[in-house]
Amino acid sequence: MNGQILLGLILGATIGAVAGYLGSLMLTKRMALMGGALGHLTLPGVALALLFGFDVSLGAIIFLAFGVAIIWFLEQKTHLHLEALTAVVFSGSLAVAFLFLPEKETDIALLGDISEISAIMVIITVIISVALFWTIKSIYAELILAGISPDLAQTTGANLKRNNTIYLICIAITVALGVRIVGGLMTAALLAIPACTAKNLCTSLKHYALTSTLAGSLACLMGIMIYAFFGIPAGPAIVIASIVLFLISVLKST
Repeated sequence: MNGQILLGLILGATIGAVAGYLGSLMLTKRMALMGGALGHLTLPGVALALLFGFDVSLGAIIFLAFGVAIIWFLEQKTHLHLEALTAVVFSGSLAVAFLFLPEKETDIALLGDISEISAIMVIITVIISVALFWTIKSIYAELILAGISPDLAQTTGANLKRNNTIYLICIAITVALGVRIVGGLMTAALLAIPACTAKNLCTSLKHYALTSTLAGSLACLMGIMIYAFFGIPAGPAIVIASIVLFLISVLKST
């Protein structure tokens, strides 16, 4: 196994694990598709990163922050629902992305690319992912309780506004990291499918979160190995591997 594939496996396993863990919370809160909308928002940033030669995850997080700020501003100025505003902004993001995106690098933006990752990039990603994991873990129980009863969560001392802000920031950063391996079109799969797999297999919240984390990591490992042996783009291979695990969980739960 060459060094590039090993770096890809470490990168994929780490991002897949934190995406699966966060996805278990998002599915519980019925926000599993939010990752897809945010993935679309990253595309102009990815396009600019490819155009000017800097890291796509950095471009993604910068433009993602800009897009979220626009949605927040429009929400303050209009009476439209958040979902409608998100649809407007991410549609505009797609149009802007294709204005700047170099044609030969369209596949990288849409499907991801792990062929040119460096050791320093992997180290930074692992550090960010570990920080994300512990941050999510620190608010996980309070967010679950708030989803059941906000009043009960407040009586236990939970700061709902702070927790929701941290939660949304964690989603945004995870999506930005995920763009590296699955592209801007498939980030929802990275977050949602492992959680659905775990939901089919687990009855307790603790086992559900752990299984979702493992399913996310395993799907990325499988997808990258498929890429290494067969040359299939890593992004689609990861999503297909994740779907296979989901189908196995369906058969096992019946």
